[in-house]
Amino acid sequence: MRRIVITGPPPVQVLDVTGPLEVFANAPGYEIVLASANGSDVLLTSRGFSLTGALPLRDLSGPIDTLMVVGGSGAESGVYDTEYVAKIAELAKQSRRVASICTGAFLLAAAGLLDGKQAVTHWDFCDRLAREFPAVAVKPDPIFLRDGSVYTSAGITAGMDLTLALVEEDHGHKVALNVARKLVMFLVRPGGQAQYSHMLSRQAVTFQPLRELQVWMLEHLREDLGVEKLAERMAMSARHFTRVCLRETKMNPGQFVDRMRVEAAQQMIDSSTMGLKEIADSCGFKSADSMRRTFLRVLGVTAGDYMDRFKRSRAVPGG
Repeated sequence: MRRIVITGPPPVQVLDVTGPLEVFANAPGYEIVLASANGSDVLLTSRGFSLTGALPLRDLSGPIDTLMVVGGSGAESGVYDTEYVAKIAELAKQSRRVASICTGAFLLAAAGLLDGKQAVTHWDFCDRLAREFPAVAVKPDPIFLRDGSVYTSAGITAGMDLTLALVEEDHGHKVALNVARKLVMFLVRPGGQAQYSHMLSRQAVTFQPLRELQVWMLEHLREDLGVEKLAERMAMSARHFTRVCLRETKMNPGQFVDRMRVEAAQQMIDSSTMGLKEIADSCGFKSADSMRRTFLRVLGVTAGDYMDRFKRSRAVPGG
């Protein structure tokens, strides 16, 4: 039996624990152990209830197949219990592989397990992980990453994607596919984190004039949205507008326009029966092929793939 140890600093995110647990539980040959950081027999969750049957981390002994550290508000506090971090580093040495779910990456980083390695965490925490732990090569877009024997995943449900990949690594494609079918999951989810957070880039802008420009842009996507025209609308020079755009959105004006058009197209794909050519025209792309290339550049998947996987997959046979 492969021994899987799932732990995290309390309170933990419920799905960070139960998602991977369900994937492993639906595959053969795994013994799953919940381990508490505080010496108790429960894992306190961020939803106000506890998961019982945990084993104190300090009482663990013997070889571990997979040590999995999960995230949650306990991992996001910026304060890391030195004894717990040291125990993670110690247990990692007796584990075949180590993984983090979501912001559990902060604990792996604090334990020095990500030094010199590529890693990912929830998209909203990637910048912070890079700032706090400059020795870590943070990659913000992947759903999950492997660097040697260390695995990291993006936000919450991405932990299930990572766990499914671990099952495939252990038991092969057929077993992993059966688990994916049972849990109604993609065996390999297409693209990266960016495609699952559409419409968030507009919400994140705090500079009021730029927020007003975004609203105007949404209403005029079919028009020329070049930097000169946008700068004129903001009563700025093109150079100053470019600086403001970079400061507020971390994108240059061209990237900002591409993102706006892609997000608008995503919404149409999600909520309408329009074809790709019609959507491309409505969102200001020069052609369906231009939209395909822009989707690929912004999201890592083509517009056609996005439609196939995010719209048609919702259809219920016989419904």
